[in-house]
Amino acid sequence: MWLFQCQPSLERRIGTALLSVVLLISVLVPTMGAAPVLAMPATPPPPSPTGLSDPHELETFLDRVISMQLADDHIPGATVAVVKVGRLFFARGYGHAELQAGKPVSAETTLFRIGSVSKLFTWTAVMQLAEQGKVDLHADVNTYLKTFHLPATYREPITLAHLLTHTAGFEDRGTGTYARTTSDLEPLGQWLAEHMPARVRPPGVLTAYSNYGAALAGYIVEQVSGLPYAQYVEQHLFQPLGMRSSTFRQPVPASLSAALSQGYTYTNGEYRSEPFEAVQVAPAGSMSATATDIAHFMLAHLQNGRFGTQRILQEATANEMRAQQFTNDPRVPGMAYGFWEQQLNHQRLLVHGGDTNLFHSWLALLPEQQVGVFVSYNSAEGGSAPSMLLQSFLDHYFPAPQEVTPPPPAGFAGRASQISGDYWSTLRSYTTYEKLAVLSATTRVSVVGNSRLAISAGDQTFKVVEVTPWVFQQVDGQERVVFRPEGDGMVMLIASTPVYAYTKVAWYDAPTAHVLLVVVCVLFFLSALLLWPLGFVLRTVRRRAQSVKVGRGVNREGVQTAAPSPSGEQTSKRMASGLRPWLTRWLAGVLCALNVLFLLGLLLVLSNPADLAFGVTPLLTTWFILALVSVILTVGVVICALLAWRGRFWSIGGRVHYTLVALATLAFTWELVYWNLLGMPA
Repeated sequence: MWLFQCQPSLERRIGTALLSVVLLISVLVPTMGAAPVLAMPATPPPPSPTGLSDPHELETFLDRVISMQLADDHIPGATVAVVKVGRLFFARGYGHAELQAGKPVSAETTLFRIGSVSKLFTWTAVMQLAEQGKVDLHADVNTYLKTFHLPATYREPITLAHLLTHTAGFEDRGTGTYARTTSDLEPLGQWLAEHMPARVRPPGVLTAYSNYGAALAGYIVEQVSGLPYAQYVEQHLFQPLGMRSSTFRQPVPASLSAALSQGYTYTNGEYRSEPFEAVQVAPAGSMSATATDIAHFMLAHLQNGRFGTQRILQEATANEMRAQQFTNDPRVPGMAYGFWEQQLNHQRLLVHGGDTNLFHSWLALLPEQQVGVFVSYNSAEGGSAPSMLLQSFLDHYFPAPQEVTPPPPAGFAGRASQISGDYWSTLRSYTTYEKLAVLSATTRVSVVGNSRLAISAGDQTFKVVEVTPWVFQQVDGQERVVFRPEGDGMVMLIASTPVYAYTKVAWYDAPTAHVLLVVVCVLFFLSALLLWPLGFVLRTVRRRAQSVKVGRGVNREGVQTAAPSPSGEQTSKRMASGLRPWLTRWLAGVLCALNVLFLLGLLLVLSNPADLAFGVTPLLTTWFILALVSVILTVGVVICALLAWRGRFWSIGGRVHYTLVALATLAFTWELVYWNLLGMPA
């Protein structure tokens, strides 16, 4: 917003509107579980003197932390389960599943929507088929797709191992990942064929979290097993694990629907109950479950695939699933099969987050401690609550030892000049209008002192200090950041988010440059819309005044006479000489008005961005048509600019101004192309 610190003006309002557009579109991508940077509690709890040994002490600890979260973050209810060494250690519900009815949350009976924690069941199902020899984790996934195929964009094919580690190389898309009602849900295979994201990098290079990839893996489970995905999971996971209150079905079966928690938003001091979220990419995020059911799943993975007398995976397969299978860099945590790694308080964690619009969840395993934690919240406002709880839990039961930061290495200034700048996540759209989201999702790295950097995203900033060349440690925190030069570029890797990486943005791609260019274009559009009509009015007044003066001639006798009327030929020539300049400006004026209308209309279209999660709206399609009309008119205006110089329309100043307006329309067209706003949205 620093561009607009001048007094309130039309330019400032335009710039604010443009930034509002990209801020609104940023919510288009419902990640259903992309990892946030772990939030640190404002007041860390003191470490437990006895460790995690007493369920009553754990109850006291969780009562305090979760009660504060529900009150401070306006969350109606939460559910939590903790397992340890082969048994359910603690489970409890907090707050309300239904506020109006006063229905409390029960860890044993209340179902929560767990978002992308659902993916862990998809990945486990894939590993079951792999150990049975029905799929090869390293074979081309097209081998298992019967109704459509992924394009051979790169020489290397996409494999199930790539899907399991989020390294397939897909761009990210959010449009159409939800349906308005469960009856609007498309068959999974049909949706996957129609909404295939572009392949934007070779597989196995960098992580980029992908809901599409997880849904594709679930579809392969269907194709190979011959069972609908929900039915396969029920028979091969829920039944052996005794998960009687869990389902992927949408809507939730009647036998479970009465126990499903409502999802809430909090606005203007009031809680609002929202409709059931119909997730189109079901294997990636449609599961509903109780905390105690999820506890059974955690126990099975902590016990090498065994739960009681049942087994969902062979021991070797379970070990393979928990082992690191990919990392963007050996200096930061990486990906197991499905789980992602985190290193917190000197503990190796295998985790997965889960976010819908209304529910926020987190599952974390500490394999060395044989401990698992699951928590879920039923409010849109609870986005940071799960990671906050996890960090509080670790600080209380597995506190990190005090460490001394080593002295900074030499040569920081040279490295900092390469590092500082803007970065975009690999979790983004490259080929669709959703690319606009990066304008409000840019991470900025700047030098703030000797060996120190500030890393800012949105309204969050944390500082890091260099501990070894290219490796930085958070000041007063645990976050680790690694920078890796690659050719002429730079990659930034944040330890807590191994499911995606960040790449440095060239100066001409930086959001500031694009916003500034669009603002300049709009200023020229407004100058044409304001100055040309004003000039027309002034010229008309002047001509009329001159006509009156010239018309009042005097004959030889001193009698005033009227001026002779021009001949028909003179009139035709005069009209012809003024017709082309008038049409030229008229055409440019229409285009300028259309472009300003397009920007304001785009703001209107995106004023309710949640609608776009259900698919492309008719209003958005209309605006894409306006963008095509703008391009066509731009060609005409550029031609008119050339004709204006050839025909010497207006004064030199008038021709220069018209040419600048034409160049502004060209620049605006380039922005439409750059942000994928031409063609038809998909």
